[in-house]
Parts: sequence; structure tokens; C-alpha cells
Amino acid sequence: MKLGVILPTHGPAASGEAIDAVAGAAARLGWSSLWATDHLIVPTGEEAVDYGRVFEATTTLAWVAARQPALRVGFSVIIPAFRDAPLLAKQLATIDVLTGGRLTVGVGSSEKHDLPEYENLGKADRFARRGAYLDETIALWRHLWSGDTSPFEGEFHQLRDFSFDPLPVQGAALPIWVGGRNDRILRRAATLCDGYHASQTGPADVAERVPKLQAFAAEAGRPMVTISVRCRVRFDAEPIGVFSLHGSPANMLDDVRAFAELGVDELVVTFKEREPEAIVAAMERFQHEVFEQVA
Repeated sequence: MKLGVILPTHGPAASGEAIDAVAGAAARLGWSSLWATDHLIVPTGEEAVDYGRVFEATTTLAWVAARQPALRVGFSVIIPAFRDAPLLAKQLATIDVLTGGRLTVGVGSSEKHDLPEYENLGKADRFARRGAYLDETIALWRHLWSGDTSPFEGEFHQLRDFSFDPLPVQGAALPIWVGGRNDRILRRAATLCDGYHASQTGPADVAERVPKLQAFAAEAGRPMVTISVRCRVRFDAEPIGVFSLHGSPANMLDDVRAFAELGVDELVVTFKEREPEAIVAAMERFQHEVFEQVA
């Protein structure tokens, strides 16, 4: 099982120095990947506490990938319906080319409470159709990244006379992972994507979803997708309302071992600490007191 980290790109303490410190620590500790979260213009109030200050994800990953050439970079997750699928296709292809094929694209359709952000972005009309927009985005990206210049006829996009270059180093196989919890999203992961990216999800939930992913993939004649889990690490803390790795290292170790036994390919962790030195210290503690003890 590989290990990745969510970069501190959002919240009052987010800074280039913090991002750089966490990315450097991940490289030094031998971790696999760096991940950015996507929001653009959230409304004031509770959501703005975490996402009122947020570094834009595509530019951040391009910057950090250049500084850490040994690590993969990814989105956990980017919301195509917040943006525009053809422009994203070009941005993601560019990052993949410039990084030598080190990009993974986690995608999502956003939550029910995200309507105000769609309104702020001038895309309120997409909100009710955000799942359909995501499905078409995936098909459009595959079409463009493959080098196919035949027309693309979708509900939201029609490309009839176009040239698209450079192509991603990974081509149409550039990994696309999808996040979410319900069966519709599991089917999307198994039939349209390369991976399932779970969040706020413990081993028991993963164990319940693995057979569904396998069944959906088999029905579509596709191989089983990669499974990854994003979760919070909270040393010496009590449980919260959603799943987290919390408490003592021994408590965390049981869950991390369970993830590994379930076939989770990559664990992507985020820490409650906000200051760079504190995040790096928590990363080092997790590496030495938990992750190294899994084997």
C-alpha cells in the first residue's frame, strides 16, 4: 500500500511555505504522492472557515510537481462542473506532459450543499445535471487524450473541427479516480474510471463496497479498479462524526492494516494540524509509529 498526503492548500494557515514543507517531508519520508483539494469561490459562513482561503488546485499541482520530481500528484478531488471540461482537458494534459506522466485525476460531482458555489461561478444551471456533466467530461477527456480527432457529440459539448495537442504522456489511460459513496458512484468508478477514491470511509464500509465494485466491473467486462482511501489522521484525539484514524498509534494501526488487507492501493492522509512544523511532525510520527508497523 502506497502513502500520499493532502497538501495544506486551504484554511487560514495555507501558504506556499506550508505546501512546500509538507511536499518536501513526503519526498524525504519516501511517500508516493501529493494531492490538492478543489474549491473556487465558496459562500461566506461555515464553509468559508476551511475554504474561504484556498489555493487553486491545477496551478498548485503544476508548481509542486516541478519542485518534487520523484512524487506523483493528484486531485482529491476536482469538480469538472465547477469549471469547463475542454479547458480542463488541456490543463491536465499539460501537467501530465510537463511532469513526465505523474498525474492522477480524482473527480467528483460535488455535494448537495454546493449550489451557492455553482451560483458564484455562473454555473447554477449545471447543478441539477452535475452527474451527467461529470460522465460526459470523462468521455470527452478520453476522446481528446487518445488523439482521436473525429467529432464528439455530447449533451454539453460538441467538437466537430478541432486539433488537440500535446497529448498526455499517459494518453487516454491517464488515471481518473472518482469519489463518492452511493451505488451510482460505485458503478461510475467501475465502468468509466480507473479508480475509486473513498473519503471519510472506514474499513467496514470499504469491505462492503469492494464486492459491488467487482460486480459492476465484471458486468462491464472491465478489470477491477484501483481503490484508494482519503482519511484524517488525528493523534491523541477522540472520534468525530466521520471516520478518522484517531487516538493512539496502536488504534490507528488496526485500521491501516485492515485497509491493506482489503486491497487498498493507496492511503491518502490529511492532518488536523495547520502550521507547517506541526504537520511535518505529525507526518513523521505517522510514518514511524503507524505506517512502518503495517508489515
